[in-house]
Amino acid sequence: MVDAQRASKMADRIQQIVARRLERGIKDPRIGFVTITDVKVTGDLQHASIFYTVYGNDEERADTAAALKSATGMFRTEVGKNITARLTPSLEFIPDGIPENAAAIDALLIEARERDAAAQSLASSAKYAGDEDPYVKPREIADDEPDER
Repeated sequence: MVDAQRASKMADRIQQIVARRLERGIKDPRIGFVTITDVKVTGDLQHASIFYTVYGNDEERADTAAALKSATGMFRTEVGKNITARLTPSLEFIPDGIPENAAAIDALLIEARERDAAAQSLASSAKYAGDEDPYVKPREIADDEPDER
């Protein structure tokens, strides 16, 4: 087992290599505007999961996923040339869920604001169900009542 620090360094290095290779361009026209967001390497340095996002619609994301899958061998060759490890890890491209999660969080925040506004409007026109001051107060003894001792 390799220590986590070495795996982290290798993940950073793989991220740089893959991003640089994407910057230089790939001859596949299906590749869209891709950003490598994260890389996770297993503890034995045998497998690297590369997380990416694609700017565009669902069709462009699907095309980019297919292009990255077909170019995995080329990326692995590039990684093997540029890292100092005995074995080159296998690569897997995984679409990152950051944009979808951000959209879901935005939708939830909008819904929360709407519910807060509705609750505020209901509270402003609300009336007490009973007395305004529901607490029991001690009776005041009138001076004209006889004292029962």
